[in-house]
Amino acid sequence: MDVDFDSLEARDSDVASSAAHPETARLLSELDRRQLARKIALPTNDGEVRARLRELDQPITLFGEGPADRRDRLRDLIAKARLERGEAMDVEEEEESDSESEESEKEEEFYTEGPTALKAARRDIAEYSLPRARKRLARQRFDAGVPLARLMDVRKAVFSNLSTFTNLGSQIGDTRAVSAVRFSPDSKMLLTGSWTGQAKLWSVPSCKEVRVLRAHKERIGGVAWHPEATLSQSSSAVNFATSGADNDIKLWNLDDDTSLRTLSGHESRVCRVNFHPSGRYLGSASYDGTWRLWDVERGDELLLQEGHSKEVYAIAFQQDGALVASGGLDAIARVWDLRSGRTALVLSGHSRDILSIDFSPNGYQVATGSNDDTIRIWDLRMHQAIATIPGHKSAISDVKFFSAPAARDAERYPVTETPRAFAGMDEFNGASGAAVKSEGAGEGESEPDFPTSGSFLVSSGFDGYVKVWSADDWQQVRAMANDQAGKVMSVDVSSDARFIAAGQYDKTFKLYSDPNVDLA
Repeated sequence: MDVDFDSLEARDSDVASSAAHPETARLLSELDRRQLARKIALPTNDGEVRARLRELDQPITLFGEGPADRRDRLRDLIAKARLERGEAMDVEEEEESDSESEESEKEEEFYTEGPTALKAARRDIAEYSLPRARKRLARQRFDAGVPLARLMDVRKAVFSNLSTFTNLGSQIGDTRAVSAVRFSPDSKMLLTGSWTGQAKLWSVPSCKEVRVLRAHKERIGGVAWHPEATLSQSSSAVNFATSGADNDIKLWNLDDDTSLRTLSGHESRVCRVNFHPSGRYLGSASYDGTWRLWDVERGDELLLQEGHSKEVYAIAFQQDGALVASGGLDAIARVWDLRSGRTALVLSGHSRDILSIDFSPNGYQVATGSNDDTIRIWDLRMHQAIATIPGHKSAISDVKFFSAPAARDAERYPVTETPRAFAGMDEFNGASGAAVKSEGAGEGESEPDFPTSGSFLVSSGFDGYVKVWSADDWQQVRAMANDQAGKVMSVDVSSDARFIAAGQYDKTFKLYSDPNVDLA
């Protein structure tokens, strides 16, 4: 085979001349710069990126430039400078050392030592929650034997009553938006918080102002009643809590116009607050990206818990007291085990901020309301959402399960009491729980009670609606609109199931009930 050496020499000379061409040289230089830039490790903190730019005598920001663009610009500048100096840094070795350090960091367990009081609190919570969990499970096994026909009769009676609910009236609550409403445990008072920073107590159902409290310097984000308030709790003890945009939480009794205690520690606005079922602890969610656990009696911060990538907005405790759920503006909800401090479950599925969260009395279902206009129902046993409710045409501001008060007598079984709203119905009997006599029961024959606690869910939205949902199939039972169709900021249902209250952006709160309800 003959080789044309003349043609090969000619082709090599063409390649050499093309490489020497200015445009080709520029492209090759740009390629080298980009390859080097991709291998340069830079800090992800925007403040550190700005500091490095300042060291290079470069503007720390350009018009319309974001953190990612600024980081890319710094990388290009460093790569260009290294090429101009002719440095041949072995960036591969640098990358290997970085990866080794990252691996060592991953292997290292993250642990923050807590106070001795937290260990005692975890033990106390375990001792409190385990008996309650056993009782709840025993009750659920007991209820599993209820005939389906009888269950349907109970649900029909409950939902037929709820379907008649209407607006009983509207009351001006403050000079700014009423941001939070909660009924007292005995359903005789309503606590409201507003953007003026004032908290007010109102009698139910007359809606007469009982007390005005100058609670916070900034707008109130959440209010919560102590579980024993107005029942067995002394009026001079802690009866309720308020939280505000002044970063503080305040504890109040029913006698004084000044707070009993101020809980300080959050570094930003405190949104929702909630009492642990034992009443000994308080949970708070904040814009500082944490939720915290407080000792109510001493006012000490027991736990500062991180875990959300953005602000934490909502918090709720399971009725057993073992779990707490937090919802954040990162569209994630987390369920935490208070006895160990570990994350029990991550609830991921919403596309936008989670603004409200609540546990069902059954202990294994959680409802989350989001800025994506949906309510999701999560089953903790299945580790997934079992229902997605397109509940409102705008953001879901609040969700609350109906929860009947537990019997105070620990020896009594079953443990639920009859809501007053259902006590007068002919279909119900007994004083310890909502019960329906089945068709086969003889005259005067007593039957076990069937609980109505957790049988429905109420929600509020920025579309101006308050809605009631069946907890059986998550279908809408009732939708109630306010007259001005303004935003509904908060909603709650009384423990006797007679009333639903809604706090409004238009400075009012509204009371909904059966039009024939006894207002005495």
